[in-house]
Amino acid sequence: MAMAGAAGVGELQKELICPICLDFFDDPVILKCGHNFCRDCILMNWEENGDDDGGYRCPECRQVFGKISFTTNYLVKNLVDRLDGLEFLKSAKPPVPTKPTKLEGKCARHGEELKLYCHTDSKPICVVCRESRAHRHHDVAPIPEAIEDMKGELRLRLIKLTWQKSLCERVKATDEAARANVKFKKQQLKGKIENDIGTLVQFLLDEKDDLLASIEAEEVATVTMIDENLKDVEKEMNAVDKAIANIQNHLSGKSNFEAISQTVASPYQIYSSLQPTNCIPNWEEFNGPFQLTMWKKMMHVLHTVPANLVLDTDTAHPSLLISDFDTKVVEGQTRSQEPDLPQKFNRFFGVLATAKFSSGQHYWEVDVRDKGVWYLGVTTEYSNRKGYVSLTPSAGYWSLCLQDHLYANEEDARLSLADYWNSPRVGVYLDYDMGRVSFYNAVTMNHIYTFEAYFDEPVFPFFSPGKNDPGSRVQVCHYY
Repeated sequence: MAMAGAAGVGELQKELICPICLDFFDDPVILKCGHNFCRDCILMNWEENGDDDGGYRCPECRQVFGKISFTTNYLVKNLVDRLDGLEFLKSAKPPVPTKPTKLEGKCARHGEELKLYCHTDSKPICVVCRESRAHRHHDVAPIPEAIEDMKGELRLRLIKLTWQKSLCERVKATDEAARANVKFKKQQLKGKIENDIGTLVQFLLDEKDDLLASIEAEEVATVTMIDENLKDVEKEMNAVDKAIANIQNHLSGKSNFEAISQTVASPYQIYSSLQPTNCIPNWEEFNGPFQLTMWKKMMHVLHTVPANLVLDTDTAHPSLLISDFDTKVVEGQTRSQEPDLPQKFNRFFGVLATAKFSSGQHYWEVDVRDKGVWYLGVTTEYSNRKGYVSLTPSAGYWSLCLQDHLYANEEDARLSLADYWNSPRVGVYLDYDMGRVSFYNAVTMNHIYTFEAYFDEPVFPFFSPGKNDPGSRVQVCHYY
């Protein structure tokens, strides 16, 4: 019978011990799976081993919960709170060998051993001090009991500090990963800049070498012709000098009759065909606008060349007029009677370009000179064009607009970018593969704004000159 009672006590004791810290429950909570833990123990366990993405597991049965959720177990809490009064549990609790705690020194006032601790004054006292007027009504406990209470406080503090350490380690790991990502991204961008700029620099160096080689060849050809003519002239000059010297010798009286008569009888030939070369090198091709010529040639080495877009009249709102080889759009005075095609805007004053992009990088520029209202950007192939058009990314539109201020049409509201706009051209850069739509001041190439997106269908450039602004135009720029 005694053995059965001891076994029952052991089972009850197990129910009151936290499976994480292996001590009696402190503020016990129960999970939906029915297992009990100390509140701080389960929170620390989930902080280290769980998250909102992977869920939170019960350390006992491994059941997964979508979020942190538990309930205070008041039954177990009441049992633990009354543990000191359950003598049979005290006897069943495994004895923990403890070294008797004895404070060094004695009470300075009474000379007795310091066996008690005054919680009110936070200092050890002797039994005589306990009965004195100074401590009679204070909260006093034996030193070993006070030490156990302090150890309980330290255990709780250890749990909190461990949780704080895990938080610091997680923040540290996140920041270190962010730092590594920044360095990696910087190296990527550095490589891209070096590659792109290096391609242009190498192109210009090659062009310079070709031009200098052409100039060198032209010089060599011309100088060779001049040198050949100079050889003939030099040869003729030597013959003339020799004839002059011979005649002067005869005239000086140093020659006899036979020599003079022989010279007079010899034929005398004058080369009247000798003329300066008059060979002018062909420098014309080297006197032109080198920078403009190089810019034109550079189009063939650029990864992204300005696109010469044209407008798709089948998509234009009936009140818009398309002209100048389908590059200019203005608001008209009357509404056309063209059929309402599926791809045509019928309320928003918009028009698409004919170009459709489903990969790669693309750039185009739009002339908005003296225009007070405009909308520019890209839209998906199957975005809404009937009735009210929401110019938001979720509706398939990524755009800027000018209406008193310059705005980006974001998801929840228009984001103000500038109080005014004074550039005659806007540049639009689409990186389809990376999911970016960027806008630039096309005169200075200063960045204005970038949308981050994910494209799962082709996109078209779209344009709008606004409404109630007749006569002013938006025009696609062409460069070649």
